[in-house]
Amino acid sequence: MNRFAGAVVAGFCWALVAGSGIAGESPSIKTVLASVDGTDITVGHVIAFRGRLPQQYQDLPDDVLLQGIVEQLIQQTVLMNAIRRQLDTRTALGLENERRSFLASEMLARVSERAITEEELKTAYQERYDSAVPDQEFDASHILVKTREEADEIVVLLQGGADFATVARERSTGPSGPNGGALGWFGKGDMVPPFEAAVLTLAVGEVSTPVETQFGWHVVRLNDMRDVKIPTLDDIRPNLTMELQQRAVEAEIARLTAEADVVRAEVDVDPAIIRDVSLFAD
Repeated sequence: MNRFAGAVVAGFCWALVAGSGIAGESPSIKTVLASVDGTDITVGHVIAFRGRLPQQYQDLPDDVLLQGIVEQLIQQTVLMNAIRRQLDTRTALGLENERRSFLASEMLARVSERAITEEELKTAYQERYDSAVPDQEFDASHILVKTREEADEIVVLLQGGADFATVARERSTGPSGPNGGALGWFGKGDMVPPFEAAVLTLAVGEVSTPVETQFGWHVVRLNDMRDVKIPTLDDIRPNLTMELQQRAVEAEIARLTAEADVVRAEVDVDPAIIRDVSLFAD
């Protein structure tokens, strides 16, 4: 990409002098834009190259992109022709891998680009949410101390009418102490298990008996609780679409693999062989 950026800058300078545009009428993908030692670079090559650029480059002006891509393809062709004259086994196998990877990614792109229908989205949404029971969120406060004895003392103070927030500010060692022990809203799984278990036993406004966690001893008050709103289809449409596309990709890979004649050779190979580049010297 750094080399491409350099080519774009060079192309931009050329474009300022020579202007843009392709010579001739009605160019096609076969229209030749440059030739390197007999190897043609066409409009089709440029279009295909642009399609695989990162978005930051695709958003550049067309005249800058055209000249920059042509310059990059010229450089690549010069280098390709040079290495063809000294192609060794490692490079040839690497080329096979790159070709395999490119074609595989193209196939995956075609599968994932299949339009997900509204009916498929509605069905997936209904499967997930039609019978779903809303999760709950909790608003709680706590007072954290080091020992059970301290926690017991705090429970007695609260039972005697002491203000929870005031005691929290005076006695709590936790970071929420200065804020009166308020933890704000949280859902199931957000707190350590003993703390969550204590919260789940409380009614709104009730204070717990001392609860021990790895942080110390807690006295917990449940301030409020509410159901978590189930999202609408429109709320999750982008994520659900991506999920269905991923399912389609996985299903297609499974189908094609099942139909292919795959034979895994039963060869005892030391895994360390993957690092042995000396084998290319044979």
